[in-house]
Amino acid sequence: MKSEIHPVNHPVLFVDGEHEWQGISTMKTAETRVIDGIEHYVVHVEISAFTHPFYTGQKKIVDTAGRVEKFMRRYANQEGKK
Repeated sequence: MKSEIHPVNHPVLFVDGEHEWQGISTMKTAETRVIDGIEHYVVHVEISAFTHPFYTGQKKIVDTAGRVEKFMRRYANQEGKK
């Protein structure tokens, strides 16, 4: 790789509530933490794969029974008109 054209990467500790993981990033913060003798910048994130409903399986999906009941309520009066 050519030097001088790529951004400088730093060791980073990403924190999402009680979950923490290490990585590299171009981001810097004022908060740092030493892990295994290496100083990491601490980046607090709001949502990650640990807490996002899509990845945790807690996403609420409308059940088909609810959809059918809603359909029947909406169009139940039209059956008598035929």
